[in-house]
Amino acid sequence: MEDMQTWSAEIWQRLLEGLTQEHVYIQIGLVLAAWLIGWVIAALVMRRVKVPQTVQAPLNLGNIAGSLEKLRELIPPFLITFSLAIAERISEELGTGLGLLHIALGISVVILIRSFVHRFIANAFILALVNYVAVPAAILQVLGVLDDVVAFLESVAIQLGNIKLTAYAIVRTVIFGSILFYIGRISNSTGKRVIRSRQELDARTRELATKLFEILLFVVISLLLLQIIGINLTTLAVFGGAIGVGLGFGLQSIASNFISGIIILLDKSITIGDFIELEDGRSGTLKDLSMRSAMLETYDGKVIMVPNETFISSSFVNWTHHDTKQRYDIRFSVAYDTDIEAMIDIVREVVQSHPQVISGENASKAEQPDAEIESFGDNGIDILVEFWMEGVDDGPNRVGADLNLMIWTALKQNGIVIPFPQREVRMLGDAQKN
Repeated sequence: MEDMQTWSAEIWQRLLEGLTQEHVYIQIGLVLAAWLIGWVIAALVMRRVKVPQTVQAPLNLGNIAGSLEKLRELIPPFLITFSLAIAERISEELGTGLGLLHIALGISVVILIRSFVHRFIANAFILALVNYVAVPAAILQVLGVLDDVVAFLESVAIQLGNIKLTAYAIVRTVIFGSILFYIGRISNSTGKRVIRSRQELDARTRELATKLFEILLFVVISLLLLQIIGINLTTLAVFGGAIGVGLGFGLQSIASNFISGIIILLDKSITIGDFIELEDGRSGTLKDLSMRSAMLETYDGKVIMVPNETFISSSFVNWTHHDTKQRYDIRFSVAYDTDIEAMIDIVREVVQSHPQVISGENASKAEQPDAEIESFGDNGIDILVEFWMEGVDDGPNRVGADLNLMIWTALKQNGIVIPFPQREVRMLGDAQKN
């Protein structure tokens, strides 16, 4: 508090000393004259300079017209700054000093730059940085008190054991930390987009590269932030062993999933878009693969978060990893008095007629739809129908359900009976009486 009072008293003393000098009033007159001349000239120029709102076809220069209008609005601060620069040169020739003119010119330049930024930059973070950091710092520098303000903030400190925390360190950390995280976020999204756009790399390699880039960027930003705070990185080595032991016990699961994620990306066992069935029967399409878990989206709208360790320590079925073609079967029974050869031909034609079933000349012999006798059951002949299709028979591809209805309709139209269980009951007691 005493330092603040001393610093304020020094500033006030300088101001009083300046008001007693004659050349100060000459500089004030030059500043007012330069400001008035610049404003009048700017008003005349803006009255004559008009930006057309419409542009004749075929050129569409709407954006350029808007930019020119924004530049037109910068004419007043630019001409005022130019007039102050001339006034500073005149004051130098007259030998009346440059103190106030230098301050006025500096503030005018700051206002000009701020006006330009507000008109041509729409990013909220950059605007806030300019308004609350760059402009105040520039004004303090122009006034010649920036070093005094920094020294005052350095004097305001809190001692926590061996750590000295100053107000300047806090302000510096907040400002540069915000800038670092903003740059990190932009770099992260840009880097991911660039890596994922490299089509010469397969999908798994791109995902691995994006995750490693994200981790590396996070580590670099963290180290830079520690340096800005003022923490000596060599001191972290003292706690390295203890932290390592703590991570080994407390973060064992997280570390395991992290390493498993890297292994999955390297061994190329799963990739985005694969349809995966877990050991417990749950299944879904792989939508995202992070360093901690994988996200499976089911056909009924649910999301299954699966730890990466699951894909390393347990078995799973990847339906579409190497080939999206899948084989499915349908089973039903017909009566023993059915014309089996004719029935099989009818069923094959029905299955081949479905647009999503693989058939025709482009299909191999193994992929052609087939119907055959599977076994002779207690109540009828068991028939097995096999067919191939692209993708998984679920969600939008309900081929099996369509074929069940189509086969049932065809059998009914041709008088083919699907038997139901029949039992013969004998009344032994009545037989003995007879």
